[in-house]
Amino acid sequence: MSKIRTYINEVYMELKKATWPWDPKETGFAKYKELNDSTIVVFIAMILLGAFVAGFDLVLRQAFEAVAH
Repeated sequence: MSKIRTYINEVYMELKKATWPWDPKETGFAKYKELNDSTIVVFIAMILLGAFVAGFDLVLRQAFEAVAH
């Protein structure tokens, strides 16, 4: 039981050191500004990467079809 308590205390201390992506002083939607901004950046990156992969796939497919025929 002592090891479990020590582990939980260590986890608690580490979590207190962490920086969280929201501002506890703010209220409402403004509280999560950093979290929302980061989420938007991730979605834009996913869309751009998906478009790049789809475009590259299209070009390679057409190149292989042109060579095959």
